[in-house]
Amino acid sequence: MARSRKTSDKDRERSAAKAGAALPSRDEILRFIEESPEPVGLREIARAFGLRGGARARLKDSLRELRGEGLIGRDARGGDALPRVLVVEVSGTDADGELLARPQSWRGEGPPPTIYLAPERRGRPALAAGDRALVRLQEIEPGVYEGRTIRVLGSAPRRVLGIYDPKTEGGRLRPTDRRVKSEMVLRREHAEGAQAGDLVLAEPIQERRRLGLQPVRVVERLGPADQTRALNLIAIHEQDIPSAFSAEALAEAEAAVGVTEPDADGRLDLRAMDLVTIDGADARDFDDAVWAEPDPAPDNRGGWHLFVAIADVAHYVTPGSALDATARERGNSVYFPDRVVPMLPEALSNGWCSLKPEEPRPCLAAELWIDADGQLLRHRFHRALMRSRARLTYEQAQAAQDGDADETTEPLLASVIEPLFGAYAALARGRSARGVLELDLPERQVRFDESGEIAAIETRQRLDSHRLIEELMITANVAAAETLEKQGAPCLYRVHDVPDPQKLEALRQVLRSMSLSLPRGQTIRPEAFNRILARTAEHEEAAMVSRLVLQAQSQAAYAPRNIGHYGLALRRYAHFTSPIRRYADLVVHRALIAAGKLGGGGIDEAAVEGLEETARHISMTERRAQIAERNTLDRFSAAFLRDRVGARFTGRVSGVTRFGLFVTLDDSGADGLVPVSSLPDDYYDHDPKAHALVGRRWGRRYRLGERGDFRLVEANPITGGLILSLEGTGSSKGAAGGRRRGPPRNR
Repeated sequence: MARSRKTSDKDRERSAAKAGAALPSRDEILRFIEESPEPVGLREIARAFGLRGGARARLKDSLRELRGEGLIGRDARGGDALPRVLVVEVSGTDADGELLARPQSWRGEGPPPTIYLAPERRGRPALAAGDRALVRLQEIEPGVYEGRTIRVLGSAPRRVLGIYDPKTEGGRLRPTDRRVKSEMVLRREHAEGAQAGDLVLAEPIQERRRLGLQPVRVVERLGPADQTRALNLIAIHEQDIPSAFSAEALAEAEAAVGVTEPDADGRLDLRAMDLVTIDGADARDFDDAVWAEPDPAPDNRGGWHLFVAIADVAHYVTPGSALDATARERGNSVYFPDRVVPMLPEALSNGWCSLKPEEPRPCLAAELWIDADGQLLRHRFHRALMRSRARLTYEQAQAAQDGDADETTEPLLASVIEPLFGAYAALARGRSARGVLELDLPERQVRFDESGEIAAIETRQRLDSHRLIEELMITANVAAAETLEKQGAPCLYRVHDVPDPQKLEALRQVLRSMSLSLPRGQTIRPEAFNRILARTAEHEEAAMVSRLVLQAQSQAAYAPRNIGHYGLALRRYAHFTSPIRRYADLVVHRALIAAGKLGGGGIDEAAVEGLEETARHISMTERRAQIAERNTLDRFSAAFLRDRVGARFTGRVSGVTRFGLFVTLDDSGADGLVPVSSLPDDYYDHDPKAHALVGRRWGRRYRLGERGDFRLVEANPITGGLILSLEGTGSSKGAAGGRRRGPPRNR
């Protein structure tokens, strides 16, 4: 490797000398620094490009410019500290709603420092994920910076989604994004026929102006904003989620549906096996079916023989096709409370790729053997043909196991349901022995009445039947990763890195105040978190500790190189079980088909070469979907609560920032903001280590995890924002009694 590098440098020097030692371009300089296996500076770059005299001086000027723009650090390689002025890219928000950014070009050792962006000045649109800006940095603690925008860089005019109000001062657009604080001018001649209250997509008009609001013009009308459908459209447009299939993709899907009924030629025939699907009552597609029996092998007493059969999407969606291109572009399906934006056209996702009862379906089946303690002993994969015996819901399967079988589950109880729960008991023992991180976080769901109106926002019930399917899917996913790794085949792993050290230290400080400790060491095993969670389960601070443990974790992603899955305590893991709704699973299916010589539709050379880029892309689309789904759920929650403005609720502080308290309400699980300006008169400092707002004069403290009473002040379904006022929570170190005159409140 070193010999190759030296040869490359010498070749570059000779080439530069022959060419008259022309000054390299900015891109060439940055590429050289990026590809260098060790830190480089002016001397190394000049030598590599054969620069002397005046050219060397001009190189020095170029490096100074790159440092000024934040593209390189104090030495050309980046160093550990950031310059005072830096170009950053907005990466999103943290769990407390603070806007995060990263250096546009980071070449230092390890992950880049954390950069929190200060709120934008009034009248300037807030930055959003993907925006680039030149910022001035101030280090607020080691490795953590606050950035204030000097100017926004290189952003094309961003389209804005909003509500048209023609009655206010000649016409206004009220943006749906809660981060955009100011309205925009939308004159009637630029409204393209939009009516009052319509949801419209608009773009800025570039005209000479010195002061005032930004004028915009309508580029797309989306219909009345007071319809429930609009809440989904807002998220689809904000996150730029593809929602319309190309004519070519639809034609290919229809052609696939038009093929004759599949036969068992070249496939393992599983049609006589009592495979069943178990899904939510509102599931729209069924891509996995399961079966279990006690392992008859005498050397595996108490063990189980399992089948996990997955829809053979690769049979219909072939590499290089229009269907494949659109599936990759979308990356995954996006699930909203009342609709789905599918990865594949409905003709496939609800047709041949859905394992409907009593209909033959091609599948890729994982045959698995586990011991009595849930350890995976061996496995193999088959291209097969199956016929689902029944479509069960989680509630049906659980009720049957608990002794309340219905007419569908009664005939399947002894032969199908009881063996599945028996296998789950073994897998649960294996999970416990591995020390999986047990963060059983509540999940909100919207329940609709018969007319389609929102009836309730509820916490989704967690049953053993849910866990049964999860453990079977995890086991099949492990088998897929092991098979590909053993054969040296390309694999798109699902990876989860170890927790962030800085966040771990913040968690330690909070736990120390509760007389609890988190062990130190290079890697903390997940069971250490489980012990903390168990010890605080009955305490008032349990929710706060759970949230902090979650915030300390890294984000799972896709990668062609394996680093293991920390949260599941697994050395290797890949997604295999949902190819209808995740492109990653389709890639793994194709890799298994090619590795096992299981017929057509295997992964091709182009896909293997592009695996790194595919991993990055679908990791992005997954995060995009998560943001869209979360924001839409917030909007549905606000729509449900808008008729209860003024009502009093109980809740818990779920986030603390400089600008206020985030609160999760008990009944609905909805999140709202108590602005710092509405807290009792004082000036409040944000203590990030204690996750608290602390009054300077009277010593009132508002901490993460505290319970209290809150009044709903505002509910905006368009932005999903809830504004709350404090009715009673927080501790005071000042004298008890009425309100006191003091410094002005935070604004």
